Amino acid sequence: MDSWNMLLQIILLLLACLLAGSLMSALKQSPLVGYLLAGMVMGGPGSFAIVKAEQQIESIAELGVALLLFSLGLEFSWKRVIGLGKSTLLCGAAQVVTTLILGALACRLWGLPLTTSVAIGAMICLSSTAAVLRVLVDRGEMDSHSGRNSLAVLLVQDMAVVPLAILIPLLAEGGEPAAIVSRVFSILLAAFVIIGSLYFLMNYVAVRALQSASFARNRELTVLLSIIIGLGATWAAHAAKLSPALGAFVAGMFLGNSKFAVQVRADISSLRIVLLTLFFGAVGMIADPVWMFKNLPTVLSLAAVILVGKAIIIWGLFRLFGQSSGVSLSTGLCLCQVGEFAFVLGSEARTGGILSATQYSAIVSASIVTLIVTPWLISLAPKISAWLNRRRGSTATQEPEHSDGHSPCEVLIIGFGPAGRGAVRGLQDIRDRVLVVDLSSTGIAAAEALGFRAVIGDAGNAEVLEHLHLEHVRVVVITLPSRGDALAVLNLIRTLTPQATKIVRSRYQLYMSEFLEAGADIVLGDEEEISNAMARTVHEHHQKSLAEQT
Repeated sequence: MDSWNMLLQIILLLLACLLAGSLMSALKQSPLVGYLLAGMVMGGPGSFAIVKAEQQIESIAELGVALLLFSLGLEFSWKRVIGLGKSTLLCGAAQVVTTLILGALACRLWGLPLTTSVAIGAMICLSSTAAVLRVLVDRGEMDSHSGRNSLAVLLVQDMAVVPLAILIPLLAEGGEPAAIVSRVFSILLAAFVIIGSLYFLMNYVAVRALQSASFARNRELTVLLSIIIGLGATWAAHAAKLSPALGAFVAGMFLGNSKFAVQVRADISSLRIVLLTLFFGAVGMIADPVWMFKNLPTVLSLAAVILVGKAIIIWGLFRLFGQSSGVSLSTGLCLCQVGEFAFVLGSEARTGGILSATQYSAIVSASIVTLIVTPWLISLAPKISAWLNRRRGSTATQEPEHSDGHSPCEVLIIGFGPAGRGAVRGLQDIRDRVLVVDLSSTGIAAAEALGFRAVIGDAGNAEVLEHLHLEHVRVVVITLPSRGDALAVLNLIRTLTPQATKIVRSRYQLYMSEFLEAGADIVLGDEEEISNAMARTVHEHHQKSLAEQT
């Protein structure tokens, strides 16, 4: 297939994903489900076979997985992981291990080989980060107790993807115990070398490059460097015969410990969305709608077993860790589906001969069904939780810590030039609840020198502001000198945090009314401040000269 024909195939698939995603959104479903269904209809076995570039699109989709893992790694600053709390982290780890073991045990009782059973257990123990978080954000439930529980477990599951991706090839290779131990040792040695190299490159090369003036002036350089880091780490891990997931995830995690993580994540988000859409479309082309229809009772039964089984496991574990029955069940309903990384693990298992084509089709089909019912289950979860808590007379336990390990942001300062420094002058007593956002590394250094938390980011980018978790912010101060930039940020802030008091700096008195009409509560003008300062200065010097004459 020539390149132009393949480009047409990609355009057709993206167009189908756009239409299906729009339809799913109108039906209050996750757009990801639409992408899967578009792939099922457009290409693959049992479809209309409009798209015939399955292998090429699957190769491109693998890049989307690499960037997804890289962006997930950016979420994992050490402070944020620690901030999840020991009990929640242990509960998330226990969920992965327990679901894997019980899933494998059930498959063994069904008569499947041990390696096949373990692979299926590994696939179903993961939930869908993309689908769950999308629905929770759309419903405004990220700050609920079950929402925070779900976020914590999903983050732990995402970390578990790396060892699971290493486990599947080991199962495929098989062999004597001594040979397996030898391979594990070589894998660990290669992983140590890769991780050490990435640590050096991230902390002593990439971060210093991002701090340079040329990168500050040219945002496209940041995007290029981020993509090179993510894809380069993926290639390095593959070249070392490790899971590509390991390289992408570790590179993102090291970069996530720097103050550039928020902006880097926002810069690559658009490309990641395109590649991730292709990934879900490619997964849909794996499924056979004709096979699903012929074996619908089996598919639905398997999906029901997975949904009920995972919900019970998660409910039981959160109850064991001291949470109320209602919150535990609500969390279980949010996380009982099978996630997108199951398709990646299943593809590796099928390639390695662990899963047959029929077994793989059955798991993929059931997984798609669980994703389709996810929005409905999440919408049902709060009602069931409230009913169960009322019936048992229980109340929700104490709210978990803030997920990034810091106190919630109450005062947001956008821009840290002279005006920004003046704005924080009286906030030293609450500096742990003040967050500074600036694109200049000089401004960030100045804020940190004064003891304030600061991140590099473009506040005019919705992705950046959404990641800052502004649910508790009370005051937003916009000190940007550019009228256009300040208006753009004000419009975003008004949408994301309507409850906050919005204070805006205006360089010219001419634009003060425009800021007020755009939603600012208080506008302070540079010209007015200069006028007042000059009046005070003239008055003081006049009085001084009069005193000298007398």
